[in-house]
Amino acid sequence: MFSGLPVAGVVMRADYGLSTAGLGLVLGCLSLGVATCDLLWGMLTDRLGDRRTLITGLTATGALLALMAAVAAPGDGVGTALLAGCVFALGALGASVNSASGRAVMTWFADGERGLAMSVRQAAIPAGGAVGVALVPWLAGTYGFRAAYLALALLCLLSVAATWRWLHEHDGGAAAPGARPAAGPSPLRRPDVWRLALAGGLLTVPQFAVLTFTGIFLHDARGQGTLLAGVAVIVAQVGGGAARIGTGLLSDRGRDRRALVRVIALATAVAMAGAAVLTSAPVALTVAALALGGLLANAWHGVLYTEAAVMAGAGRAGSALGLAGTTLFGAAFVTPLVVPALLEVAPWEAVWAFAALTPLLAVPLVPARARR
Repeated sequence: MFSGLPVAGVVMRADYGLSTAGLGLVLGCLSLGVATCDLLWGMLTDRLGDRRTLITGLTATGALLALMAAVAAPGDGVGTALLAGCVFALGALGASVNSASGRAVMTWFADGERGLAMSVRQAAIPAGGAVGVALVPWLAGTYGFRAAYLALALLCLLSVAATWRWLHEHDGGAAAPGARPAAGPSPLRRPDVWRLALAGGLLTVPQFAVLTFTGIFLHDARGQGTLLAGVAVIVAQVGGGAARIGTGLLSDRGRDRRALVRVIALATAVAMAGAAVLTSAPVALTVAALALGGLLANAWHGVLYTEAAVMAGAGRAGSALGLAGTTLFGAAFVTPLVVPALLEVAPWEAVWAFAALTPLLAVPLVPARARR
């Protein structure tokens, strides 16, 4: 849902009769919903547990998607404001996945295993995103958004069934070795946790710039259809998922997680600067640069989420992950609003240069490694 709907932006803009700014608002509301409710879901997860939180949130998300298929498809008289409200609610309900699945990793795995486990969990996001990129634009363009919403509702309900069958609380409610709650203040009162979360927000900007606007850029500036945009985003999503697993393995082998986040941030800045330089190059080079930038912008999530959860301790991991999700999706909301405003006064080169600047600003925000 989170990846498929933005890549179907060209179809959504045409079918719903939206302006580019209106499209940015609608798609941004998906992330705003997550940013608004992610911390609340995280705190609820710390109280209710992973299983109940996931089942509740996924069921509600699937039900809302089914309702949108019935009454909020193009042709049903839905205006920009109502569509944005529905998409906001999708984000708010879907935010239940973030903290609950991350806390499950914290309680099931010890510290030397969490980097890989959390990265596999994070790799599921671009893997599912690749399915959404392949499925949603095709369904929306061929059969309409009613069919696209129904397909997404079915996938949410299948996730509920998988959660019911396979995800259970750790034996006796006990945490894995090394996963005891950390002493000291709440993660919401710790400057180092806030710095890490804010760095993640800055790193989110190039990720969502590529995800949301590659299709619009290739259509409006380069005269291309949705195929190349889909290829670029799928490469970024699948490659980013593989990179998350690789960085997770590195962190489990003793590499400093915070240093890894800084290295990925620098590499992302360089790649997006290359995309800015190659904006008017042959289209194959432009698409390759955007795909690389998107791949690197997808590579840091598992390591950063693991570090945030470890800093907070298992008993407060939901809150820490909720805080990280709030900054990440807050940036994901702002990005689709900033880009159209930037395009009003500057060319596409400035958009990709902006996406190169934000990861560079994230580097000094990542706190230094704690002394043992």
